[in-house]
Amino acid sequence: MTTRTTPSTPAPADTPATGSAPSQAASAVRPAASGPDTAPTTGLAAPGAFPAGSALGQANSATGSATSQAASALAAPAITAPATASAAVPSDSSLVHDPVGSADDGRAAVRAERRLSAVMHGAFFVLLAASLARFLQRHPGDPRMPWVLGAGVVLAVVYLLAGALRRRPRLWLAAVLTAWLALVLLAPSCSWCAVPLLYSALRILPTRPAIVLVGLLTGAIVGSEVRLSGWDPNVLIAPPAIATLAVTVLLHTQRQAERLRRSMAELVRARDELAVTERRAGVLAERQRLAAEIHDTLAQGLASQQLLLQAADRHWRHDPVAARAQLAAASEATARSLAEARRFVHDLAPADLAETGGLVAALRAVTAREGAGLHVDGTPVELPQRTEGALLRVAQGALANTRRHAAAATSTVSLTYLDDQVILDVWDDGRGFDPAGLPGPGPDGGHGLPAMRARLGQLGGALTVESAPGAGTTVTAVVPLHAPVPPEGTSA
Repeated sequence: MTTRTTPSTPAPADTPATGSAPSQAASAVRPAASGPDTAPTTGLAAPGAFPAGSALGQANSATGSATSQAASALAAPAITAPATASAAVPSDSSLVHDPVGSADDGRAAVRAERRLSAVMHGAFFVLLAASLARFLQRHPGDPRMPWVLGAGVVLAVVYLLAGALRRRPRLWLAAVLTAWLALVLLAPSCSWCAVPLLYSALRILPTRPAIVLVGLLTGAIVGSEVRLSGWDPNVLIAPPAIATLAVTVLLHTQRQAERLRRSMAELVRARDELAVTERRAGVLAERQRLAAEIHDTLAQGLASQQLLLQAADRHWRHDPVAARAQLAAASEATARSLAEARRFVHDLAPADLAETGGLVAALRAVTAREGAGLHVDGTPVELPQRTEGALLRVAQGALANTRRHAAAATSTVSLTYLDDQVILDVWDDGRGFDPAGLPGPGPDGGHGLPAMRARLGQLGGALTVESAPGAGTTVTAVVPLHAPVPPEGTSA
């Protein structure tokens, strides 16, 4: 286990000279803020402080206006994406059936119906062949034999036309029943071929007409058997029992089919609602990403320019040299903000990373501008660009908060490479604050820490803030080295 301690003083290595113009400007303009992550309480310089109509006075006013507009843009209502995209999917209580279970039951019902149809089709031809064989056995040499065999062949051919008449099933059923009646008039023993036709009628026709037709066919079967065997009780019982069974199977199948239709409709509705929720979550994530980028680039750059121009305003009359240094620093900040804006528009890497080529070099440039120290512990390893960009933004945001709110004499950035994670600490000896009392996003800012947490969370990392009134502040970012990195364009 590696033990890290918060540095109490910055190390001399990688610490910029304290006499640089940017560091003097930054220390000269630290406002007496009342709390962390809030806007400076010092207002813009009075218009008369700069020469009337001068470019400097116009720049001061324009910068303050732009800063206010950026803060207002960031102060939109808090964006809260759903915890999961499935939050909008109806709960079980709002659905007739569980969609997944109902779909499984429905598919099973379809398979069972297909198997039953295959059995009934096979049974028809078996019964037809058995009936013709029975007629041949009982009536050898009967002069009706050619007509019976011809009617049987016609019935079989018409039955096989089911595929060709698939779009007109009622026409097919009428043709089959007509051929069957003709055969039964010639050979009453062929009446049992109607048993599979009961099932076909129940499938093709609406329920009530189908039941009426089943009753008629059952009566025809009973009448034919009475012609052959007389008033046999078995003949009077068997056909109605078979018809009752067929109707029962039909009603059960219809209920299963209706359940399947409801289940599929519910699944389609849930899928559509899930797609809408995912689209909304994507839009919210992109808005959060844009808000974080604006906060970390344009808003911070404008705030830095405003503070430098305020300092130049105060020094303009009695210390022109310091005022010019602060104006030069403001010009550099403007150039950096412009570069960041262009890269932001084209979704490129942060300017410091693009110019220096690595996280350590970029942190060295940032700490030099902010007058902070830099420690690098461990062996630097190549990190994904998204990870380096997130850590750099955390350092920039934490140092910006230190400059604006902490009134710190010393600040230090520590970058530690461990075997399985990289850790970034930003420490200062400023006034400190109570982390539990942080304000939410509002007109005065407050997007910094939430944006940092969102960036790191996308990378599987975390952000912690340790502070107390009068005890300074330490912001710690931890990112796993082997965590999956989201693709470009996500909210990380």
